[in-house]
Amino acid sequence: MPRAMTVFYVFLLFTVHCLLFTALSEAAIFDRVVAFVDDQAITLSELQEQFGVAKKLAPDITEEEVLNTMINRILLWRQAKKYRIEAPTRDAMIDEYVDLKVRAFIRVSEADIEEFYQKNQDKFAGKTLDSVRDEIEKYLTEKQLNSRLKETLKELRENAYVKIQLSPER
Repeated sequence: MPRAMTVFYVFLLFTVHCLLFTALSEAAIFDRVVAFVDDQAITLSELQEQFGVAKKLAPDITEEEVLNTMINRILLWRQAKKYRIEAPTRDAMIDEYVDLKVRAFIRVSEADIEEFYQKNQDKFAGKTLDSVRDEIEKYLTEKQLNSRLKETLKELRENAYVKIQLSPER
């Protein structure tokens, strides 16, 4: 093979090589970080994916609400890891953590159930306390759980570095 042909093939291979690597390196730049939780980043593509799922379930939800939920889940998951909770998925680990460290300390007294029933009898359409006791207890437990979970998340956020970089015009 003549020298000119060898030089041409080397040049051609070099050009193709450069074009491929340039295209690949440019493709990786499009995602950006929208939030940090300590050393963990949440990217725009992750937020958009979660927002798409959440929007189907709750059409009025905002990106900011979804982002805050993602941050909260990271914080809860880290606590679950800290307590060496094991489960097949991250969601299961978080649920187990909430059950063990938050829900386990909630007690609804009989007096609370009776008081709620008395104040809300008009909503029970003539049903007896015995027939709605479990429903009331579940409602009051969930209400306390939400309150305690908010307190827990507030403490976790105070002890973590959380920086949100989501622009309001998005």
